[in-house]
Amino acid sequence: MHELEEKLRTRRARVGIVGMGYVGLPLAVEFAKAGFSVTGIDNNQDKVNRVNAGDSYIGDIPSSTLRPLVESGKLRATCDFSALLELDTVNICVPTPLRKTKDPDMSFIVASCQEIATYLHPGMLVILESTTYPGTTYELVLPMLAKPGLEVGRDFYLCFSPERVDPGNPVYQTVNIPKVVGGCTAECTRMGELFYSQALEHVVPVSSTQVAEMVKLLENTFRMINIGLANEMAMMCANMGIDVWEVIDAAATKPFGFMPFYPGPGLGGHCIPIDPFYLSWKSKQSGIEARFIELAGQINGQMPHFAVDRVRDALNSAGKAVKGSRIHIMGVAYKRDIDDLRESPALDVILLLRRLGATITYTDPHVPVLHLDGLDLESSPEDAASAADCVVIVTNHSSFDYKALVERSRLIVDTRNALKGMHSEKIVRL
Repeated sequence: MHELEEKLRTRRARVGIVGMGYVGLPLAVEFAKAGFSVTGIDNNQDKVNRVNAGDSYIGDIPSSTLRPLVESGKLRATCDFSALLELDTVNICVPTPLRKTKDPDMSFIVASCQEIATYLHPGMLVILESTTYPGTTYELVLPMLAKPGLEVGRDFYLCFSPERVDPGNPVYQTVNIPKVVGGCTAECTRMGELFYSQALEHVVPVSSTQVAEMVKLLENTFRMINIGLANEMAMMCANMGIDVWEVIDAAATKPFGFMPFYPGPGLGGHCIPIDPFYLSWKSKQSGIEARFIELAGQINGQMPHFAVDRVRDALNSAGKAVKGSRIHIMGVAYKRDIDDLRESPALDVILLLRRLGATITYTDPHVPVLHLDGLDLESSPEDAASAADCVVIVTNHSSFDYKALVERSRLIVDTRNALKGMHSEKIVRL
């Protein structure tokens, strides 16, 4: 039995997580709960200090869960990459944004791999979790980790395992979301599967890192394209005077051959607005044009503008212009019941309305302050909606009192169908 295998089975392996954000911290917590000694590594000193104080900054990880793990010595954080010398495994959970040109920004992965290469030692398991284009692990990461005398699959192990975190999901979290893993060799895959199976409920091994990389892109491209179709239907239905939400609900009664997706003011979060363009970029390198992806991206990118058009039309019908109107935004996080602002369509809606001359206020119990392009706002109580000329529901948080909102508001544009079942002349739906 390999020494690493024995350490994993007895949970004596020392686990490292590079990047302590929405992916890294929950993963670190699960392995610490499983009995492993876990070290989180992050360049952000504030995150490191908060982890070491047992103070969680991730909504899905209560401080009451984090603190006992820190106090027991099972979980700690540091900014010092030399900690890798003492670790047996390391998961790379760093951001992978897109550049303005829609091509992948690999700088965070490269910087992490440079540090790991410095401290790589025999028997180490390295797993990339950051979403990226197919081929990254084998073509970019492996050459960076290669050292004379160290052979992948024999002396160290390298895998890719796509993160599937869904912030705010009360049912599916890190521990029970099936974990796909593929290695550079069959032995790498075996080690990756063994590693995850010690802390997570279900592991799905695949034949290569490329397959594992493509899995995540397929998942999010599937959602992005189908949401694009729902958004295009919403625009068409609005022009025809048809309630798109009623159409979707009726279509969803078909027990086969249809899966409901819903329109909205735009795509948010780190994954769906971004990941498909990794696939599009890579396919272009192979001489294939990803037309579905590009078209869906264009349609989804129009939705904040379409939402603002609905606001403008609603105000016009009430005899008002956007310029000079007071517009109150309900919800600015990218999805309900979380505090995550990454790629939130609310930010685009706010900026577009502001450029048209509107005065903006907002309510979001999860986002107390908002700093956006020179605009500094604080979340107002829900009753602030009564002073607005128009209220726009952008994020449908479950804590909002929608019945009271309708009663106190003069005009409401509902981009999320949060007011389903309510009927009033003051309600305008997407």
